[in-house]
Amino acid sequence: MILPVYLYGQPVLRQEAKEVPEDYPELRQLVANMFETMYNADGVGLAAPQVGLSIRLLVIDGDPVKDDYPECKGFKRVMINPEFLERSEEEVALEEGCLSLPGIHEKVSRAKSVRVRYRDENWEEHEEFIDGYAARIVQHECEHLTGHVFIDDISAIRRQLNKGKLNSIIKGTVRCSYRAKAVGK
Repeated sequence: MILPVYLYGQPVLRQEAKEVPEDYPELRQLVANMFETMYNADGVGLAAPQVGLSIRLLVIDGDPVKDDYPECKGFKRVMINPEFLERSEEEVALEEGCLSLPGIHEKVSRAKSVRVRYRDENWEEHEEFIDGYAARIVQHECEHLTGHVFIDDISAIRRQLNKGKLNSIIKGTVRCSYRAKAVGK
């Protein structure tokens, strides 16, 4: 089932997400719905707060960007309760967008590589070193679990330049090619 993507201004996007318990009801169905929602919106990652659930769960499929970023080929993950163990000191600035902020793209500096621990949908624990654009996707999605969005990582001047677009998103006047839920809608 395609879920609505919660847009900028929705309170759930600013909440610290809660740990997912092993007995979370219908977890597999939620994961399947999140993948379907992400694919429908042409995204490469989706965090649970973006579908209105303040829990530490995200899905990623980097295949759509594999031509530009070969490290993303086959990079499909379900990450439950992810935590960063390490982040490289070296950072890379690249343009990002977000399904919850349609029409906004800005350069964001992020660690070039990360080591992350998480559980998958079978509740198996993984510890993984992730590099390049795949690491960027993981960091972007994990930020949603802390109540942050990528525009929090840009300069005040760049945020000010996007103020009109942000207000349009909050007012619900922005157009999306996917099912979305704006504030008050």
